[in-house]
Amino acid sequence: MFKYKLKQSMLKPPEIKSIIAAGEGYNAEFKVSIPSKIKEITAEVCAFANASGGIILIGVDDANTIKGITLDNGKRSAIQNSINEISPVLKCGFYIVEVEGLNVAVIEVPSGQNKPYVLSGAIYVRQGPNSQKLTTVEEMRDFFQQAGKIYFDDASCLNATIEKDLTKENIDTFRFEAGLVNATSDEQLFSNLKLITNDGHVKNGTVLFFGNNPEQFFEKAVIRCLVFNGIDKRYIIDDKIMTGTLYQQYQKSMIWLKSKLDVRYDIEGKGGKPRKELWEIPETAFKETIINSLAHRDYYDKGARITIEVFDDRVEISNPGGLISAVPRNEFGKRSASRNPLIFGLFERMRLVEQIGSGITRIRDVMNDEGLTPPEFSIDGMFTVTLRRPFEFKKWVNKWVNNLSEKQIRILTAIHHNTKIKKTELQQLVDFSATALDNNIEILKKEGLLEREGTKGGIWIIHYRNPKLGE
Repeated sequence: MFKYKLKQSMLKPPEIKSIIAAGEGYNAEFKVSIPSKIKEITAEVCAFANASGGIILIGVDDANTIKGITLDNGKRSAIQNSINEISPVLKCGFYIVEVEGLNVAVIEVPSGQNKPYVLSGAIYVRQGPNSQKLTTVEEMRDFFQQAGKIYFDDASCLNATIEKDLTKENIDTFRFEAGLVNATSDEQLFSNLKLITNDGHVKNGTVLFFGNNPEQFFEKAVIRCLVFNGIDKRYIIDDKIMTGTLYQQYQKSMIWLKSKLDVRYDIEGKGGKPRKELWEIPETAFKETIINSLAHRDYYDKGARITIEVFDDRVEISNPGGLISAVPRNEFGKRSASRNPLIFGLFERMRLVEQIGSGITRIRDVMNDEGLTPPEFSIDGMFTVTLRRPFEFKKWVNKWVNNLSEKQIRILTAIHHNTKIKKTELQQLVDFSATALDNNIEILKKEGLLEREGTKGGIWIIHYRNPKLGE
């Protein structure tokens, strides 16, 4: 492992090239030219200062290509004067570096020691790869709370060191997934991504992402995976704890889920092509939910873990921390904020998330595309996503066949296919006497499996999810 050295001077051309190769993210912003409104740059500066710090490169486009820039004294003064409008006073590095024969303007922004930093009466914060202006009382309240205690993932893990507690293998895995295999040295990568505090300590988020054994520092930062027999939590039939880095926990949980759910294969696999896996609940829904749980959970909560719970009728994924106060309830699913912007930014570089708040929409979309029950969200205390498993009547009735007579199964089957069926029609269809039909209907009602709603023009209701048989 490398020895991390605190930066002492201006960025050199190779360092700038490595930042460009890594692309924009939580700690990096590119501008191809100076915008007509200088405050657009200053707002980015303010946002970085309110987060972990960052680098703004002017003269680089969104495709990570150096275009160069001409910066005269008037423009330089305008930018510097605009930065000086940030309150309290913020000292930034601002200079020109020649890279591959073209000039690139560099603004180095430290993580501010006197948060919050304000520009024209507004607070800007960094959320993933974007900057956001706080506009509501709830957003500002949450920010002030965070500013007082600092983001968990950005805080120092005082007992961890690069040499002893991080592994080259985990760093290389990140590089591969992020497309940064040959981009830069490990030392420079850590510098670019702000994985070390200003005083040289490893950050909590760094340990969670690259640590050899993160759970020794964060006991509850794991995923507990359970399978229950039935639809409640009385009978556990499998219980596993997924440890390791956050990415490893994600991978292990996905493999475990695949083993517990129905997965079939498309015939596209003929001719040597890989078979397409078709999960009973779309794989994408689980990927989005688990990654969002790892990125947004409240790691300050030392008493709770992320849980994945598989029931006969549903899968529930929960993580500590309800809806962050910066997001009003009426905006849930439309926009979001991150409790752990460093972690979110690392997942974003691994292309496992696109933008904050988009995961909820994608989960809803993939469930809808498969004709499944819409996902359910509980946002108080624990943040829980409930994904309903596809319902198969035959499979359900077979589970209870030992408790049901043939006559009762025939009645339920007929009603399952037509909840508006009349008694006279039902009697003819199942070929029972009126008395036998009534007797068996009463048994099904007493067992909590069947209910009649309304009289004339009413419907039958089968309680698929809550059978009382065998209790």
